[in-house]
Amino acid sequence: MAVMHGRKILLGVSGGIAAYKTAQLIRLLRAAGAEVRVVMTRAAEQFITPMTLQALSGQPVRQSLFDPAHEAAMGHIELARWADLILVAPASADCMARIAAGMADDLLTTICLASEVPIALAPAMNQGMWRNSATEHNVRTLARRGIRLWGPAEGDQACGETGPGRMLEPEQLLHLVGECFSAGAAGGLTVLLTAGPTREPIDPVRFISNRSSGKMGFALAAAFAAQGAEVTLVSGPVVLPTPPGVRRIDVETALEMEAAVMAEVERCDIFVGCAAVADYRPAQAVGQKIKKTAQTRDIGLVRNPDILATVAARPRPPFTVGFAAETERPVEYAQEKRKVKGVDMIAANLVAASQGGFERDENALTVLWEGGRKELPMTDKPHLAQLLVTQVLINYAERHSAEDT
Repeated sequence: MAVMHGRKILLGVSGGIAAYKTAQLIRLLRAAGAEVRVVMTRAAEQFITPMTLQALSGQPVRQSLFDPAHEAAMGHIELARWADLILVAPASADCMARIAAGMADDLLTTICLASEVPIALAPAMNQGMWRNSATEHNVRTLARRGIRLWGPAEGDQACGETGPGRMLEPEQLLHLVGECFSAGAAGGLTVLLTAGPTREPIDPVRFISNRSSGKMGFALAAAFAAQGAEVTLVSGPVVLPTPPGVRRIDVETALEMEAAVMAEVERCDIFVGCAAVADYRPAQAVGQKIKKTAQTRDIGLVRNPDILATVAARPRPPFTVGFAAETERPVEYAQEKRKVKGVDMIAANLVAASQGGFERDENALTVLWEGGRKELPMTDKPHLAQLLVTQVLINYAERHSAEDT
């Protein structure tokens, strides 16, 4: 965390029971060498006192947009220019909605609107509020504007319900802040991804394939690159532009994809198998076009290699993430796939539903790992990729932290 020494963090606190975690977050940030100033909304004062946060930060807590002691010198502009990072934790549904709308009706939203530094939100709300279509719309708006969303986590909530909406723990937020000041949250990491379908030739004209468009894999490659990772993308045949900063390797068949992955995997820290690799290929491709003469024709099939399982079974495997596209019981089948293949995480989605899946611009995922689960709501694939990459990096960091101890 030496990268955080001397960094200036403006910590926004909005109304929510998770505000009690902010005290520990301030302790951790200051222990890492950061300077912290706190801005509270009026609602936040119902959950934690300004005096508590002032004692922990060592700085006066700002609350009012129209404070004569500060606004004579345009204090909100001064704070917006002072910060290296604005982190709102907790970020309530109301606070997120007002920031998404570009409102400036209190000190915190005004600072966010006036600032040119990175802004990160740590959502915290009831699971029903998080899943509401209005919140989903706001989340998409915030992501399009480059505002980072760290969380939420899933679990028991203060209201007694269970689901997504818990604020990330202070230790997780500390890690994300630290990575934000390095080359991004994935700075220094090498990521290898597969995307798109494969084509298994029957003859020079025909092939076996599937409906994968490659959009999710390409969005993930872009999201990892935006977080500072060195990204290599092994792609099946798709019509998509290469994301900026991504090295692309084009292949066609499953065997070609396997060869490309095996040539690159030794040097990667994270492997994401997003490609929809054909399970079978014709036992023998015919050299000339098959003529339409017989009423029926049998094609002998042989099984293709399981690239994901092969990577996960290496003596020193990278952190391995798989996908499970299912038409029924996606979570059940994904859990089984995760255990059988030995991967660290798996993202399951229902491809036969009215929304999401292959060839669509939006999707929803259930992300599973040993002892954990997170629901990522239906949203556009670039934003969904950002949410998934955040979770992958959190789990990757936790695994390496555990290995170090």
